[in-house]
Amino acid sequence: MIKRTLCFSNPAYLSLRNHQLVIKLPEVEKSNLTDEMKKETVTTIPIEDIGVVVLDCQQITLTQGLLAEMLENNCAVITCDGSHLPIGLQLPLEGNTTQSERFRCQIDASLPLKKQLWQQTVQQKIANQAAVLASKRGEQVENMRRWVGEVKSGDSENVEGRAAAFYWKTIFPAIPDFTRGREGSSPNLLLNYGYAILRAIVARSLVASGLLPTLGIHHHNRYNAYCLADDIMEPYRPYVDALVVDLTDQIGYPEAITIEHKQRLLTIPMLDVTINGQQSPLMVAVGQTTASLYKCFAGESRKIQYPIM
Repeated sequence: MIKRTLCFSNPAYLSLRNHQLVIKLPEVEKSNLTDEMKKETVTTIPIEDIGVVVLDCQQITLTQGLLAEMLENNCAVITCDGSHLPIGLQLPLEGNTTQSERFRCQIDASLPLKKQLWQQTVQQKIANQAAVLASKRGEQVENMRRWVGEVKSGDSENVEGRAAAFYWKTIFPAIPDFTRGREGSSPNLLLNYGYAILRAIVARSLVASGLLPTLGIHHHNRYNAYCLADDIMEPYRPYVDALVVDLTDQIGYPEAITIEHKQRLLTIPMLDVTINGQQSPLMVAVGQTTASLYKCFAGESRKIQYPIM
């Protein structure tokens, strides 16, 4: 079952009752309405139905009991800063009954295996980027399809970087000098927001598969707590890119993220993707990807299952 993604962009009181998220509005609680009328404005959602929660307002109050219950049910909690951009991610410490054994398999994975896994990851990322350029921009992408076959173990020749340079130069033709970056000009803020949602989905699935999101197969930044999530999300990034392309083609390049933008970007978990020859919501597909990754660490497989655009 696909889990729900909730975003709170206005002041709210969030608490727990009978394994349900209880949502109350401060303006209602402080009003002169009768208790009966106040009860009618309260919304409840089963915790087990929630996959991702985005806290995007400085006036949100939530209880420790609620936070603990969400984490216990493997819900990813994203906190946004005053600029409405994701700044923090909370995940449960345990997400699988055989977690210790799975940690050991991951830690003991050989360098050649990790290089092969990174090769597969880069190949599928470039293939999906090529599909976005072909479908959204009508580009001839023979060069990118050729680069897919040129990726070596560990991507020792940095074909990923070569493909990225061409990809970002081409995908937003209205901005000929566009540079992808965390602090760059629009539409970077849309991409950053979308990637943060995607990262949370991937990190959540890694925990559910009993893996350490910190220990990557390629990324090794000592200050990054989600190196493996950043690795595994790479082939999924083009799905976010395609959504942002559609968004900017329709409403231009915003200088700030609006409610409409958030509503569109919060559909990322429900995007249709093709994996193992079948259509699946992105959140479900990510679970298949992380499960296949564990099988690679355990020696049961040599191939990660990634979506194909």
